[in-house]
Amino acid sequence: MTTTVQVHRVYIKATPERIWEAITKPEWTAKYGYTGLADFDLKVGGKHRTRPTQAFIDAGFTGDLVDGEVLEVDPPRKLVITWKLLMGPEGMATEPYTTLTYDIEATKTAGTRLTVTHDVTGAPLTADMVAGVHEDVNAGPGENAGGGWDWVLSDLKSLLETGEILVPAP
Repeated sequence: MTTTVQVHRVYIKATPERIWEAITKPEWTAKYGYTGLADFDLKVGGKHRTRPTQAFIDAGFTGDLVDGEVLEVDPPRKLVITWKLLMGPEGMATEPYTTLTYDIEATKTAGTRLTVTHDVTGAPLTADMVAGVHEDVNAGPGENAGGGWDWVLSDLKSLLETGEILVPAP
């Protein structure tokens, strides 16, 4: 089995506390990326899930979109969770939970560095999806980066810095 770890990094002109809230509070997660409503029980062993927004429900996705367990929590610096996309393409449901780490660190000159490390070992469909490998067939080549973490983090950065998102979810 090949170990696959993806690392995504972005610098955001916002405090670590504000970024933490944007990752863990549904009133924020509903605004950027894929716009799900994240719920976290922020303690080791606590559960997390992402519920569908009305747009997802209207599209036929009525169950949780993502779920997992909190492995480590140190607000506003670090959050480690297991993560599984429940609404993905056929075959994704058989893949194991992956491990997702958010590291949030204030810098002296470049705002706050947010590093997302996603260990997708044994989950090749998840690896492709979160890497943004799949292009949006309704957009031109490279548009929306096919989704994935790079696109989600860019959208988060835009929202926190300007109050506006890049584009609606792919």
